Amino acid sequence: MKAVALLRTHIAFSETAFAELVIWKIPKPVAGSTHSFKYRLAYVVGGVCVVRYDNEAGKGDHRHFGAEEIAYLFQTPEKLVADFEHDMVRWNRENRRP
Repeated sequence: MKAVALLRTHIAFSETAFAELVIWKIPKPVAGSTHSFKYRLAYVVGGVCVVRYDNEAGKGDHRHFGAEEIAYLFQTPEKLVADFEHDMVRWNRENRRP
């Protein structure tokens, strides 16, 4: 099986804020993960990535919220996107962005 793109989208929220979501179904887990998905979801504001979820090889599933890096328990691609959206809303609320 080759890698299959499940989601690849770029969403512009304003001139200075956007999200990029990429999820692949892959033949075998990347080092540090136990599932067959490779992903990176990023929320960028003013040229700075303020929220990111990814499973970089060797680091496994984790998320970045501001300067914090936290382990992430991957369950499904749908839950991943929902958690990412929740963190975008949280970041906007905590940083006074509409």
